[in-house]
Amino acid sequence: MRRPHRRAQGLRTGTGRRVSVPYPDAGRSSLGTHQRPAGRAGMEGGRPRRTPTPARTAPNPLPWDVDWAAPARWLTGTLEAERTRLPLWLPVALGVGIALYFALPEEPPRWIGAALAGGVLVLTLLARRAVWITALLLTLGAATVGFVAAQERAYAVAAPVLAARLGPVAVSGRVVEIEARANGGHRVTLEAVALAGVAPEGTPARVRVTATRGTAPPAGAWVTVRAILSPPPRPATPGAFQFPRRAWFERLGAVGFTVGGWDALERAPPDSWRDRLAAHVQQARQTVAARFRAGLPGETGALAAALATGDRGGVPEPILESFRASGLAHLLAISGLHMSMIAALLFVGGRAGLALIPALAARWDLKIPCAVLALAGTTVYLLLSGANVPAQRAFLMTALVLVAVLLRRTAISPRTVAWAAVAVLVTQPQALLGPSFQMSFAAVLALVATWEAAGPRLRTVRYGREGAPGLRLMRGAGLYLGGVLLTSLVAGFATLPFAAVHFNRVAVFGLAANLLAVPVMGLWVMPGLLAALVLVPFGLEGLVLAPLGWGLEAIAAVAGWVAGWPGATPRVPAAPAWGLVALVAGGLWLCLWRRPWRLFGVVGLTAGLVSPWTHPLPDLLIDETAAVLGVRAADGGLILSPGRANGFARDLWVDRWGGASRESWPEPGGTTADSGLRCDPRGCILARGGVLVALAWHRAALAEDCGRVDVVVSPLPIATRCVGPRAILDRRALAAQGPQALWLDGGAVRIETVAETEGRRLWTGVAPP
Repeated sequence: MRRPHRRAQGLRTGTGRRVSVPYPDAGRSSLGTHQRPAGRAGMEGGRPRRTPTPARTAPNPLPWDVDWAAPARWLTGTLEAERTRLPLWLPVALGVGIALYFALPEEPPRWIGAALAGGVLVLTLLARRAVWITALLLTLGAATVGFVAAQERAYAVAAPVLAARLGPVAVSGRVVEIEARANGGHRVTLEAVALAGVAPEGTPARVRVTATRGTAPPAGAWVTVRAILSPPPRPATPGAFQFPRRAWFERLGAVGFTVGGWDALERAPPDSWRDRLAAHVQQARQTVAARFRAGLPGETGALAAALATGDRGGVPEPILESFRASGLAHLLAISGLHMSMIAALLFVGGRAGLALIPALAARWDLKIPCAVLALAGTTVYLLLSGANVPAQRAFLMTALVLVAVLLRRTAISPRTVAWAAVAVLVTQPQALLGPSFQMSFAAVLALVATWEAAGPRLRTVRYGREGAPGLRLMRGAGLYLGGVLLTSLVAGFATLPFAAVHFNRVAVFGLAANLLAVPVMGLWVMPGLLAALVLVPFGLEGLVLAPLGWGLEAIAAVAGWVAGWPGATPRVPAAPAWGLVALVAGGLWLCLWRRPWRLFGVVGLTAGLVSPWTHPLPDLLIDETAAVLGVRAADGGLILSPGRANGFARDLWVDRWGGASRESWPEPGGTTADSGLRCDPRGCILARGGVLVALAWHRAALAEDCGRVDVVVSPLPIATRCVGPRAILDRRALAAQGPQALWLDGGAVRIETVAETEGRRLWTGVAPP
């Protein structure tokens, strides 16, 4: 027999079988530890006996030894467990690409989107065998699609924008939208516009003008009017809402007000079928609103018209303010609450009616025709409401639910929300930046995530048939009120951060107001509104308008009552951009995942909530004409310059600041207590942070201030030589750069302008690269 040859796992005998042996002791040869089996004494059943091999003992780990692969294994395992949730991040990737496009300081070349898409596609094809790399590249591909969608949408809606103030000038066009105003006037949007003395290539595609009196023209009519027009106004302060960007995507090139009455054009161009259809829809909206206002005079009729047509222009401002302060503003914005209630009323009502016919109930699934009826009804309601972004999102969600009912699939799920978001983002990528999109999807996603987490427990609660009828009724009422409380709580907490970021206020008692108002809305107002809309074509809406008005009056009373509570709406300072990003990222992380690591989203939410108090407020605010100035007071509030000029900027500054100061602007010859501001008849001097700022109202003050201050601010054009100041903000500079904010600290001056925050984009008048 040949001498066996040792291998790592043991010895191989002459019979070819492997025998395990222990590792040799240190200092001894392997032959000294192995005894050859003699004959069959070392065999069991003709096979070599296997000697167990003791496990190798690993050396003691050193304190600095780290298993660097452990985090990767944990992440891979967690993602594998969350595999079914990965498609929910598709709209998030789309949104990242859209946000990246709008965040760029300059307009990118149009070819860059196609180049990015091609590069990602090539890399995906090359890495098709690496699963996680492919998933990452697909995510980048979705972000690229979002970037391209936003860029192409911006080019698709491109239209001329008025360069400067114009008028009075004759404006003619077709009426496409009419909004009633609380003061009895109206605001009209015209398209296919012609301006007297302006070449067609420089004429805006759409113009919006406001009339303070007179009767509005009918929708679809070709009219002419004399008006004073201006370009869409720039933001009132750096970081504020960019109306020019919104106007660009609405193809709105000028805004203004009329100086005469409306006249019909003698020769009107022919309309296409789409124009005629849009005109019929707008005329139907006008008819419904007029009928409701006639049947319910005053603010109640305006509220009814707002719920039916989405036109809140006729609601008095004090009523709107009370709804905002009480947290009930969402009841006036047609969104998921209204669309779902209309669909539920049609579905449940239709099914109850068909169930009264035994032959149908026994042979057919009544859910199918009822779902079709609800889908048709919500489509009509979408058109009547004006099809704004919240209404579109709500309609898409409702339509997907109803289609799921038709297909006998799960109706409400996170994927339904995801596909609705994808549809909105692909068709209207600019909606991502608006509070309507953010708040509506935040509320729906939070509600769906809550239902996923608490649904199994809630399904165990049943109405039951045991007990007396009164007990069953009380149980049902308790479950309904509990549902209202839960949905109000979840939706309120989900939308509260976005309300603070966009509107700089928080409705502290919104939960109490919703608990009182939402049951009235669902059980009384929406059924009455649906009945009134059904009866309008027959002229019988007056039969139900009076009860509808009682419900609206009750809701308005709740709004006014709660808004009057002390501390109902504390103001919140403006948040930095990263605060909104942290809020969105934290909320998505918390709602889209299912495993415990979702709780990391609380970190992002917390960072976003505290962000308004993490950055210093400016020391000085200047509007684009230097007619309005704001100085940070010692108590943290805002001191506004006297006068009534530019009331919009004044109100916006106070809101973004978090409130006005208790101090007032000093009289000539006076000074503020702690703010370092002193004035004389020719201007003021602000001394702060080792910096002197001159606010010069008269030319006589310029010669005196130029040689001794660091910054000069004046509403006058400074044509004389002024060498000393580090910055001169006169009429010319402010007209070019827009409103400005100044920080004064440690002898340094930091200036932020609207032109910097707007960037060089298509909607700022920059030619495409």
